[in-house]
Amino acid sequence: MRMLAEPENTKEAAVKSEESGEPLWERRSPYQGNPARTYWKSAVTGQEMGSLPGLYTKKFELAPRHNVATAGSCFAQHIAVHLRANGYSVLDVEPAPPGADVAAAKAAHYGIYSARFGNIYYVRQLLQLAREALEGHEPAETVWEREGRYYDALRPAVSPGGYATAGQVAAHRKAHLRSVRKLFESTDVFVFTMGLTEAWESTVDGTVFPTAPGTIAGDYDPEKYQFRNFSYQEIVSDFLAFRTLVKRVRPTMKFILTVSPVPLAATATGNHVLTATTHSKAVLRAAAGEIERRYSDVDYFPSYEIVTSNFLGNDAFGPSGRDVKPEAVERVMAYFFSQHPPGKRRAAVQDAKQSAEEVFCDDALLEVFSE
Repeated sequence: MRMLAEPENTKEAAVKSEESGEPLWERRSPYQGNPARTYWKSAVTGQEMGSLPGLYTKKFELAPRHNVATAGSCFAQHIAVHLRANGYSVLDVEPAPPGADVAAAKAAHYGIYSARFGNIYYVRQLLQLAREALEGHEPAETVWEREGRYYDALRPAVSPGGYATAGQVAAHRKAHLRSVRKLFESTDVFVFTMGLTEAWESTVDGTVFPTAPGTIAGDYDPEKYQFRNFSYQEIVSDFLAFRTLVKRVRPTMKFILTVSPVPLAATATGNHVLTATTHSKAVLRAAAGEIERRYSDVDYFPSYEIVTSNFLGNDAFGPSGRDVKPEAVERVMAYFFSQHPPGKRRAAVQDAKQSAEEVFCDDALLEVFSE
């Protein structure tokens, strides 16, 4: 039988040990010589959750001098609180009226985000808002009614008790959109927290609502509304469309994406809420990673991983399994500020912790339907 010749490169790789004369083989691997943070043993094993080396490295500078805008799901409220407390210039284009009661103003979503848009759970919802503010897009349905009071269907939680007329809703929304345009025109870094993939939309024009009709206001009609579980491809496409749109009015804008670690309060898929949560967060995390990979002006901050990494002995949630403990939020922000050093603190850490505990989550209202 004819023996195949040994490949030439294999011969060249063989060397002789000086001691034994036996051949040793020089092996090469793409993992050889990589940073310690890329190996589980050196980066995770035996480490404390609050001090994982190399967990987050900034892609670009964010400094207190930059105009920062915050938006997203309810977890984004924690980020806004700590940025303000640590000297960052977080924009607020819709401040509370002078002399307003502090508690009442917060209940009306003043000062929670950079504008009174309420929780923006979906990237489609964010794109929709930008199209309204910058292109004059008009959704087919913007008003919901409940017990003779009228609510902005696209941010029903921002007006506790509603308005007396539908016309008042329209006037307030028009003013809100002017403020949102102003926000986009002046933002240096837009921090957005992705929250959910499960949504309800209009069967007429696809308008996405932050809450299911009938939860805060309105009434569910299967002829008017349908369930939508956004896919990875849709989320990536929607964010890129949003990025393109806002850069027309602010070409230098940069973005920091995070994924909310807060589980779903309820699912409309019919699946167990735990598996539905896992699916939703996996899709969001994959989409955020792909967007960050493509663009130098988009960074990803791993708040989701910091909170949910329970295999590291990380006790981050309260008894409900949905409420993130203040100390876990502190841990998240410590990683952030390690790469983006804070300016002069404007509030004590304890004040920030207390404020962070008062989080408004529209989706939590769905829990009443389980009783």
